[in-house]
Amino acid sequence: MNILLITIVTLIYLIITAFFGYLGWRHTKDATDFLLAGRKTHPFIMAVSYGSTFISTSAIIGFGGAAAVFGMGVLWLTFLNIAVGIFIAFVVFGKRTRKMGHNLDAHTFPELIGKRYNSKLLQGASGLMIFVAMPLYAGSVIIGGAQFIAQTLSISYEVALFFFVAVVAVYVIMGGLKGVLYTDAFQGVIMFISMIILLVATYWMLGGVIDSHLALTNIAPEAVKVWGKTGHEGWTILPATGSVFWWQLVTTIVLGVGIGVLAQPQLAVRFMTVKSDRELNRGVLIGGIFILMMTGVAFTVGALTNVYFLNNPAFGKISVLAADKKVDNIIPLYINSAMPVWFTALFMVTMLAAAMSTLSAQFHTMGSAFGRDFIEQGINIKTRSTILTTKVSMGFAIIISTFLAYFLPRFFEQGTAIIAIGTAIFMGLCAATFLPLYFGGLFTRRITKAGALAGFFSGLATASFWIMFMHAKESAPLGLCKALFGVSSLAGQSSLQFVDPIVVALPVSIVATIVVSIFTKSPDSEHLERCFSGIR
Repeated sequence: MNILLITIVTLIYLIITAFFGYLGWRHTKDATDFLLAGRKTHPFIMAVSYGSTFISTSAIIGFGGAAAVFGMGVLWLTFLNIAVGIFIAFVVFGKRTRKMGHNLDAHTFPELIGKRYNSKLLQGASGLMIFVAMPLYAGSVIIGGAQFIAQTLSISYEVALFFFVAVVAVYVIMGGLKGVLYTDAFQGVIMFISMIILLVATYWMLGGVIDSHLALTNIAPEAVKVWGKTGHEGWTILPATGSVFWWQLVTTIVLGVGIGVLAQPQLAVRFMTVKSDRELNRGVLIGGIFILMMTGVAFTVGALTNVYFLNNPAFGKISVLAADKKVDNIIPLYINSAMPVWFTALFMVTMLAAAMSTLSAQFHTMGSAFGRDFIEQGINIKTRSTILTTKVSMGFAIIISTFLAYFLPRFFEQGTAIIAIGTAIFMGLCAATFLPLYFGGLFTRRITKAGALAGFFSGLATASFWIMFMHAKESAPLGLCKALFGVSSLAGQSSLQFVDPIVVALPVSIVATIVVSIFTKSPDSEHLERCFSGIR
């Protein structure tokens, strides 16, 4: 009965999703429709699409599982998600991005910064970087969705992976950004309703808001028993300052994702899909509430699962989960064991919606970055159709992402929070390479092309070096540092091995951008007037 109900609900969801994808295909007439949804998107659709693209299985499954380990401190990421990812992104960055994108007739994020600095090299390099790096993020999202499907339907991970990716690929390649926006809005509504039910049900099952949080506080000795050596002091307080857990929580999870969201190409392009600032203003409240319910609920419930598992005779101590190292399986296990059958079916669809909404944007962004920005604009290879080139590039991006989703769980040590790490790496990489030149391009006329290129390449080089040779979470499983120097991290046993790349790479990129701009010629005034026309 459980499998039958889930199957029926899932089929209904997929039929409705296919219908919205079909609408996107019907309404896509040219490259502007395919890449920017015609620049006339409704504010509700834009805001919910932005939110559902932002929040995926990486937030609900991956970071929800991380909250089960780190505790309520992960809620600082929710604060940054709303303050930075919504308010600052929409009000400060969004309005200028929309207007400058219109002024320069930019269709993608790399095209926006390329035209702002009048640099084909910057546009092409940005497109290539996105195409090469984003599959890691997409693969992480795929892992979260496929793992939940496999566990819920009792099928193999490989089968779940194949069908999951195939469904998303069809409507993204077919409908372009219009198809993505329509399906995102539908999927976002499902996610919102499901998360409200999950929060209420969890508090009801654990005896109410006050009792559940008191219970979580009182079981702190269990956390110390399992993770005390790494600085864990309980699920309702932050880890010990300077400890392993503190560095991972503050730099990788909170700062890496909380700041990195500002320079996410698949999110920034959403600002160029609306026709005026009014739509962006209306989207702030919608987006803020949506993000609060998505991440706030996921992180709170993730931490509270410790109370459930500790008091449930079927599971015994939370240390059982810790010993088995099933971080990314904690939320699926909680849903399947604690919630009624009908909610398991609903949450199955919610995970599909969360993953598909993010994946569709990622596939679309990777395809346009490689097809339009790198091939057509960067290396100047003319094609008969931008749409066709983008679709073919999407196909390659989908294949690469799927291979990563297949191999990453085997590549990393068992128990590694692959989903959270993959997301944090990409967001931190985007912050280091794009944020200084993106901010400078929108708010000042003094940043030069040379400065933008210096910031991009220095940030990329520093972040890449730190990931491969310093940050132990990545350098150890990658094995390159071990092969070249005989150690898993050049940082040795120092705290540097726990410092996220964004903490080092972003300042380097900022300094390089500013210093090189100071000593190079100012941009052409006529070009700047075109860029900043109508921007106050």
